[in-house]
Amino acid sequence: MERKDFETWLDNISVTFLSLTDLQKNETLDHLISLSGAVQLRHLSNNLETLLKRDFLKLLPLELSFYLLKWLDPQTLLTCCLVSKQWNKVISACSEVWQTACKNLGWQIDDSVQDALHWKKVYLKAILRMKQLKDHEAFETSSLIGHSARVYALYYKDGLLCTGSDDLSAKLWDVSTGQCIYGIQTHTCAAVKFDEQKLVTGSFDNTVACWEWSSGARTQHFRGHTGAVFSVDYKDELDILVSGSADFTVKVWALSAGTCLNTLTGHTEWVTKVVLQKCKVKSLLHSPGDYILLSADKYEIKIWPIGREINCKCLKTLSVSEDRSICLQPRLHFDGKYIVCSSALGLFQWDFASYDILRVIKTPEIANLALLGFGEIFALLFDNRYLYIMDLRTECLISRWPLPEYRKSKRGSSFLAGETSWLNGLDGHNDTGLVFATSMPDHSIHLVLWKEHG
Repeated sequence: MERKDFETWLDNISVTFLSLTDLQKNETLDHLISLSGAVQLRHLSNNLETLLKRDFLKLLPLELSFYLLKWLDPQTLLTCCLVSKQWNKVISACSEVWQTACKNLGWQIDDSVQDALHWKKVYLKAILRMKQLKDHEAFETSSLIGHSARVYALYYKDGLLCTGSDDLSAKLWDVSTGQCIYGIQTHTCAAVKFDEQKLVTGSFDNTVACWEWSSGARTQHFRGHTGAVFSVDYKDELDILVSGSADFTVKVWALSAGTCLNTLTGHTEWVTKVVLQKCKVKSLLHSPGDYILLSADKYEIKIWPIGREINCKCLKTLSVSEDRSICLQPRLHFDGKYIVCSSALGLFQWDFASYDILRVIKTPEIANLALLGFGEIFALLFDNRYLYIMDLRTECLISRWPLPEYRKSKRGSSFLAGETSWLNGLDGHNDTGLVFATSMPDHSIHLVLWKEHG
């Protein structure tokens, strides 16, 4: 058939075809397909794929594509990235999707990051770290060796670990290298705290002392307790030091002068922990910025106002049982907003503005977990055999790490958490350094450290 005649015939057929019903159109196509050979069928197949399989990510506006992608889970999105370069580009640039995925994993989100492709990379890093935690492969261990007698006291700050021992010495260690930076002669140490210039120690000889790192000289000696001093804390800006003792008292000292400013009474057991911290919430009893002193014994936590004024009365006493039948674990968390302590009944969290119990977190599968650290997303816990990480959003344990037979202390001074910023959410940078440290029967220090990302 000539081209002109064919075009005329095709026009007539098209007009007729358009006038048919849908059923008649289908019958017509079926008949034509039955008359077609291999070449025609292949041509039909190729054109149908183009007509029916539309690339919606390529055709839709970017905003609509992002809206649709939000309904897919991260693993499906990663699979979709393999479809084509265009899909990978669009999906990788969907920041909101990847930010949400990171948040769900317990990751912190920095909204100042403008790179559209940044958050997919963060998610891939986050999923790797969470898999390592689940598979018990996120940590590694190390030891510090140098003391010749029992190590009773530990304190960690900014990559440095201080250890106080029965060998009448205190040492300052660089955790990253394992090197001892300072070693000075002291009394027997039951508690230690330090900064760049000085070391403060509480002792079994019933005194508190202040030492200079550079020279090893004792610059101040605080006498007055009639029992061992189990906990110390201080604030240079207030020129105040506080100490808790086996004589059931808390003493407030002038840090520079060494004089006792006040003795706080009311405890009926050893005072094993004192914490001096700024308040961050307002209530009838305190305002944001006020310094607050917490002291804890076997059964109770007492809250005291403190500052330039000398006289202060107990604001509140907290406990987990009115009949004193339930003991508190010797670790205490206070960040200015919440007080957290562990007991045989679980983790108790108090709102510092109202002193009400916000929640009690129970772990029925494992009893008597002790608290090491508490954040917005995670909590660090341990028992005689394992170190645990709890996701506080679900109150489920998500990871554990085996611990050796460490030296147990009823006062809680011989073990501690290291870096704790990751408890408020991992960010790909804060999961480094020390996680946990404890003294061992052979007088060494056992360290649990974050393993570098794979």
